[in-house]
Amino acid sequence: MDECDQDRARTADGPAGTRSVEFVVYGPIVHDDIPGLCRRVRGLLTQGVGRIVCDVGDLTEPDGTTLDALARLQLAARRRGCRVVLRHAGIDLLGLLDAAGLGDIVPLAE
Repeated sequence: MDECDQDRARTADGPAGTRSVEFVVYGPIVHDDIPGLCRRVRGLLTQGVGRIVCDVGDLTEPDGTTLDALARLQLAARRRGCRVVLRHAGIDLLGLLDAAGLGDIVPLAE
């Protein structure tokens, strides 16, 4: 996956006036993609957003690497006072998140 092609970012006002940015992740994710994804999230956070809406609709065959990537994205965001929420998560991804105990760590967008 090419880091430049992996997302389309747009900003908007989120809940309670929180500035949000949407970040689209294309799959499948391999382990070598994770550092680039985290760099991209950190770059988006320089725009002064309080929430990143991560569109994961393309992650149709999630696995442990997918969970690792999403958890690391959340960690990178929280270190900067932001939060990642998921949009368009499929049933397989939701099941994996719940099974791994990450459903509350990487929540769904409201």
